[in-house]
Parts: sequence; structure tokens; C-alpha cells
Amino acid sequence: MHSALLLSIFPNMEQLDSILLNFSQGSINLMNLAIAFIMFGVALGIKPSHFKDVVQNPKPAILGVISQYILLPAVTFFLVLIIKPSPAVAIGMILVASCPGGNVSNMISALSKANVALSVSLTGITTVMSLFMTPLNFAFWGGLYAARSPYLVPITIEPVEMFRTVVLILGIPVILGMLFALKFPVITKKIEKYVQYASILFFAAFIISALGANFGLFIEYIHVIFIVVLLHNGLAFLVGYYFPKTFKVNEINCRSISIETGIQNSGLGLALIFNPRIFPPELQLGGMAFVAAWWGIWHILAGLALASYWRKKKVKPQVETA
Repeated sequence: MHSALLLSIFPNMEQLDSILLNFSQGSINLMNLAIAFIMFGVALGIKPSHFKDVVQNPKPAILGVISQYILLPAVTFFLVLIIKPSPAVAIGMILVASCPGGNVSNMISALSKANVALSVSLTGITTVMSLFMTPLNFAFWGGLYAARSPYLVPITIEPVEMFRTVVLILGIPVILGMLFALKFPVITKKIEKYVQYASILFFAAFIISALGANFGLFIEYIHVIFIVVLLHNGLAFLVGYYFPKTFKVNEINCRSISIETGIQNSGLGLALIFNPRIFPPELQLGGMAFVAAWWGIWHILAGLALASYWRKKKVKPQVETA
């Protein structure tokens, strides 16, 4: 009865695994370039003062990192055990949960009347930490799930190759962006917003283009994955909001942590999925790509809806406990 109920809510997802999304090598290179450009733009806004603020008041940032890199992957793992999606969908959910915060989180925080400085700080910290936390989390939780799923036992998760990819796509652009901002502060101040807007538009154009190339597949199969991503993303926002609440963190900081936890860099997830040295194409992991691709669209829609709700709510003055 339990299996029948789950099947009625979550349709058979194994049909996704053999689907090959239409991504040429040129499209994959363009995606990697778009992500790198986005992270360069994000890094322009990361200033030493943000890290100074974190040092002076570390509690919200520490809780934000815990929410992002410990609670979200753990919650995702247990969600996978409960809803029992196909192995490829499950491993895709774990991969997305292992990624750092997404590039639009700072914008969503601003729209939500949240703490933008904390949001930027967390984006910077989790992005730098992703160089080792993304491979580590995915290797741990993905390996733990693989041990429970005979289908995934042949998969060899390569943390070293994943680390190399994360360094190339995130690490180098972030370092270059921060160095540029330190070396040319006047120019940075003039171009920062334009670069960030351009990077978001660049990535949005890529997503629209990729969606267009796979539009028929999305229309045919979106019902299979929609509820899973809705539930997974909703839990991410909830965990990010109520976890710091239990530690008496004030409202605007809880909002920022929620947004940083719920807005994931699923573009990085796609880049890792399409790296043949990490996931060989013959593994038929179309479900992974579907999760990451739809998450990249959905978390923006959900984030904007949440921001619209929070903007209408008055924030009561609240002193944060040490």
C-alpha cells in the first residue's frame, strides 16, 4: 500500500533515465563559460568587509554554512529514502544538494528585505568551500545511497575529477573576480552591477536555449519530476529558515539563510553531470540531468514567490543573541 501511494504521487521515474537531453559539446562548453562568468560577477561584490562582518558576528554565517552543507544534503538523503525515486533521480537530488548557493540568491535576498550583506558573505564562503565540500558531500551521501541501490553500485564517484571541475568553473573565476575588485575598485564600482546583470541574462539565455532544444522532452516528462523538485526545493527553504530560528537568529538573517539554502547552483550540477570523466554517458543518468535542469528554473520561480510574500510582511525589530 505504501508503494502504491508513492507511485500515485510520484510516477515511475525510471523512464527518465534513458532519455538523452540535447546538449552538444559546444552547448556544454557554453554552459561552463556562463557559470564561470556568473561567478566572476558574484566575486566582484565579495569584499573583505563582508568577511570582517562575519568574523565580528559569526553566528548567522556559521548556521548558514551548516544549513547549506550539512543539513540540506542530510535532509535530501532521507527524503530520497522516503519517496524512493529512481536511482538516477535520487543521485541527481543528492548532487544538487551538494552544490553551493546559486547566483541569484543575492538578488532574491534584496527583494525579500533580507540581510543582503549576509547573503553575499554566505555566497562567497560557500562558493569557496564548494571546492572541497561539493565533492566531499556528493562522495559521502552519493556513496551511501549507492550502497543501498544495486543499480548504482557500478558508479565510481571521482571526487578528484569533481574537485578539478569545480576549481575550473567556480574557483578560478571567483579568485579572478576578487583580485580584480581589489586591484581596480573604482572600475569595479562602475561595472559591478552591469556585469552581474549581464551574467544572469547570459545564463538565462542559455537556459532558454537549452529548454528550446529539449522542449518536447520537458513537456512530455515534466509531470514526472515536478512534484519531486517542488518538495525538495520547498524543504530546502524551510530547513534554511527554521534551523537558524531555533538558535534565536533574527528574521532578516533567517530569510537570507533560507534563500541561500533554497537557491542552489544547479548549473554546476549540470556541468558535473555532463563531464564524461565523472559520469560516463553509458550510465543512462537522464534523471539526474532532468532534476538539475528543472531545479535551475524552478528555484528562481519559487524564490521570487517567496520574496513577494516576505516583502509584504513587516519585520519586527529583534535583538540577536550571541
